[in-house]
Amino acid sequence: MDPEAVSKAFVEHYYTTFDANRGSLGSLYQEGSMLTFEGQQIQGSQNIVAKLNSLPFQQCKHTITTVDCQPSGPAGGMLVFVSGSLQLAGEQHALKFSQILTVP
Repeated sequence: MDPEAVSKAFVEHYYTTFDANRGSLGSLYQEGSMLTFEGQQIQGSQNIVAKLNSLPFQQCKHTITTVDCQPSGPAGGMLVFVSGSLQLAGEQHALKFSQILTVP
């Protein structure tokens, strides 16, 4: 399977799900997963989803600009770098964002 195609499909699924219903992202995380957000480390699927649900906005729309991937580790995982913009409901200007995801 083409790693670039897999990473792009994962990113599309992740951000479409995030925009529609952040609470349903839990199945994409494992108990050993970690989210570092503005210096705070959150571990575990339930804790990560709780953090995402606590963000101070309800509606948003991600627009992806770049998806770069590379192999990560002997088990065939991928390190995926994503950048783009985030439009919040009621805001005139979009916010820029970047995120690094580890896909097993």
